[in-house]
Amino acid sequence: MFVKVSVLLVLLVLLAPAEAQDLNFIYNDGFTGRSGLNLSLDGIAEITPTGLLKLTNDTKLKSGHAFYPNPVTFKNSENDTAFSFSTNFVFAIRSEYTTLSAHGIAFVIAPTRGLPGALPSQYLSLFNGSNNGNFSNHVFAVELDTIQNTEFSDINENHVGIDINGLHSVQAAPAGYFDGQFKNLSLISGKEMRVWVEYDGTKKQIEVTIAPIAVATKPTTPLLSLKYDLSPILNKTMYVGFSSSTGSLFTSHYVVGWSFRMNGQAQDLIASKLPKLPSIAGKKRSMLFTFGVPLISVNLFLLVVSGVLYVIRRKRKFAEVLEDWELEYGPQRFKYKELYIATKGFREKGLLGTGGFGKVYRGLLPSSKIEIAVKRVSHESRQGMKEFVAEIASIGRLRHRNLVQLLGYCRRKGELLLVYDYMPNGSLDKYLYDQPQVTLNWSQRFKVIKGVASGLLYLHEEWEQVVIHRDVKASNVLLDGEMNGRLGDFGLARLYDHGTDPQTTHIVGTLGYLAPEHTRTGRATTSTDVFAFGAFLLEVACGKRPIKTQGPEDVILVDWVFSCWNRSNILEARDQSIGMDFVAEEVELVLKLGLLCSHSEPAARPSMRQVVQYLASDAALPEVSLLGLSSSGLTGGHRDGFDDYTLSYQSSLGNKFSHHSSYVAESALLSGGR
Repeated sequence: MFVKVSVLLVLLVLLAPAEAQDLNFIYNDGFTGRSGLNLSLDGIAEITPTGLLKLTNDTKLKSGHAFYPNPVTFKNSENDTAFSFSTNFVFAIRSEYTTLSAHGIAFVIAPTRGLPGALPSQYLSLFNGSNNGNFSNHVFAVELDTIQNTEFSDINENHVGIDINGLHSVQAAPAGYFDGQFKNLSLISGKEMRVWVEYDGTKKQIEVTIAPIAVATKPTTPLLSLKYDLSPILNKTMYVGFSSSTGSLFTSHYVVGWSFRMNGQAQDLIASKLPKLPSIAGKKRSMLFTFGVPLISVNLFLLVVSGVLYVIRRKRKFAEVLEDWELEYGPQRFKYKELYIATKGFREKGLLGTGGFGKVYRGLLPSSKIEIAVKRVSHESRQGMKEFVAEIASIGRLRHRNLVQLLGYCRRKGELLLVYDYMPNGSLDKYLYDQPQVTLNWSQRFKVIKGVASGLLYLHEEWEQVVIHRDVKASNVLLDGEMNGRLGDFGLARLYDHGTDPQTTHIVGTLGYLAPEHTRTGRATTSTDVFAFGAFLLEVACGKRPIKTQGPEDVILVDWVFSCWNRSNILEARDQSIGMDFVAEEVELVLKLGLLCSHSEPAARPSMRQVVQYLASDAALPEVSLLGLSSSGLTGGHRDGFDDYTLSYQSSLGNKFSHHSSYVAESALLSGGR
């Protein structure tokens, strides 16, 4: 009986929240061997055999969490104020590229372990799109962020920030430390660094300091110092730990050691006792190279000569076009050899599709094992290539969950190769047309629509420049492994600074998605993107192409939807393959919004911010009857814009216009029409 009671008491002690005045732990010699106090892990986090906490591995778009196993008492029961606390830890971030990384790491205090519902990528596995910034989160975090996300107002791609209930940092600064003067640190250098996070419950003061591991004593001047009362943020009991996530690039996030204390100064970690990071592949020199070179015989010399000749021939095979001005785009420039190996020689077996610009191949990067899609485009040396590559490099810095990541490019002889993230479920159009084997239900379609709208809003308003896509359509929306819609194919995109007007250019895009004013002036704007999005809305909701040849006439989808609305039965226009399992209000909203975005007058179309608000039910859609739409106002203006251009386009094709040949002057890349 006594034994049973003793065991019960031990269990109660282990399960009870750690008392604030007693909690003081340190992991200085690895995260193993502490009986009963092993970390609580979830996602892809793991403890390596050497005792390192490895939060992420080479799995894309996944989360990793590690928390101290027991809840910690953070508030005084008598006056409901937060106690003081102190922590310091050593971390390292290692990326496959020296100047690129896939998101960072965060020290976090949260109400629960695992942070249910949190998303990877730019959300650092802390929040998601719906709860980011909510006061009810009760989350305090210090982020070590390696990517600049403009939607969170990040200051740069290498910063430390204090986050309270969301990823818009309350205070942030470029990574570095003070040692007489400010010294910069690169978070993705792969080197170990120390971080100190301290909160003074009496002064209501938060301080964050970072330094290289060689700096054993905390610098006297903190990197961040913020007057902030955490009492309303922290619950009585909370969990402490770390969070990280993967994105499109292979990056490993390590925590090497950790010390924590309530109501006192956490013990400093002793560097010599910490477990060692794994060696970086390719750094070791072989004994043969060190000692064997002086012993090479004549026969071996002849073999070396043969090898040199082989290398020369191989270099010719993989020769690239590389000019001096491209050196600044090094991280975004892929070697042709790497892409050749990744696609197994661009074999037809790996062909994903053929579009207006060329063929797209599936590949697997040999070094990182990241799946990619490689688009091969013919190009000629021309004035403006430098500007085009500069835009490609800029687009490569776009980061949004509903955009296909453009990873980089390569130029070789008469080819330009664009490298994208691979989307396993292919393009949206194959689920809509030509009797698809798999159809999407309404819930999936509505999710895709809202995702693409969010991506376009980011391009138009939330990035550092305005990006006009110029080719929004179902075939350019790709579906990731979780059937999220991602807008891709930025081959026609144009960039310009906020507050300036885009210059007139050639007409580019696809018939059926071209705004009337664009066909007249050639001027692409955010409003012409909205028009194309309107056509996209209708094709997803109706399961029909914007223009379809039917007998001697072309059927215009927006005309047909308008006629259904005019007969007071707009739901008749929906795709019948979705059956009866749909939300009528949502379908009606999408169809009416498609008509609104298809208005012949640019000023009458909503902005993408308004579109997102309508789709989220944060704003009421104007009554279609009040929009001045009529067969002569909507479709008349709409068709006027198409008819003139369609006639000239038909004649240039010898009257072969159909939805299978609907690309317009296909390559701005080739014609200089950017």
